[in-house]
Amino acid sequence: MEDMLKISGVVKESIVDGPGIRYVVFTQGCPHNCKGCHNPQTHDFEGGRYVKISDIVDDIKKNPLLKGITISGGEPFMQANQVAKLISKLDKDRYDIITYTGFEYEYLLNNGNDVNGYLNLLNSTDILIDGKFDIDKRSISVPFRGSTNQRAIDVKSSLSKNEVCLYDFEKRRSLCYV
Repeated sequence: MEDMLKISGVVKESIVDGPGIRYVVFTQGCPHNCKGCHNPQTHDFEGGRYVKISDIVDDIKKNPLLKGITISGGEPFMQANQVAKLISKLDKDRYDIITYTGFEYEYLLNNGNDVNGYLNLLNSTDILIDGKFDIDKRSISVPFRGSTNQRAIDVKSSLSKNEVCLYDFEKRRSLCYV
């Protein structure tokens, strides 16, 4: 199963899961079970299907219009090493990578190790949308997020500055704070 990823499905062209035309991979299995989740069919760890990572990569490379890749779920960090392997096979100069997670960035950073692969996936991600969906904070005013508690984090800047750097999709820039 080393070169396999368990997914719920894919969307070959999306404009709602990040800027530009994006290929979206929905991983299967999520421990968060957020009330009002947009993808409840992805929660069951027994659901979904295994696909070859190389098949997803080949499918992505067929479309010259793609700007980026979005990894959603389910919970991508439950298969962090496999998702990082998928991303590693893509041209990082051609695609930007957005990863959604119900975990908070700080949790992933503090609990990452070689076994769970959290750091591998963080290092492969450009923008991390973190935090559980909170139906009481649901909003359509925060680009590419479902609720106002979720953050868009510029992972590369955050890791290099050792502080959280939020990404503003509208201004296309990061703001770092401690």
